[in-house]
Amino acid sequence: MDEFWANAIWSLAPTVLIGLIFWFVMRAILRADRTERAAYAQIEAEERARLGLPARAPRSSAERPAD
Repeated sequence: MDEFWANAIWSLAPTVLIGLIFWFVMRAILRADRTERAAYAQIEAEERARLGLPARAPRSSAERPAD
């Protein structure tokens, strides 16, 4: 019976490891995108203020164009 559980663990380990790697990579990509968008919004707000333009209102999800 011990061989059964050892084989079960060894057969599931690669799938679990690949799943964890995928999760970490996707998490890093999404966090980087969120950080980049925030930085871009801050730069745009500073430029609009420098040029004397009104602040841009945040867009709701209904106003965003469909991708």
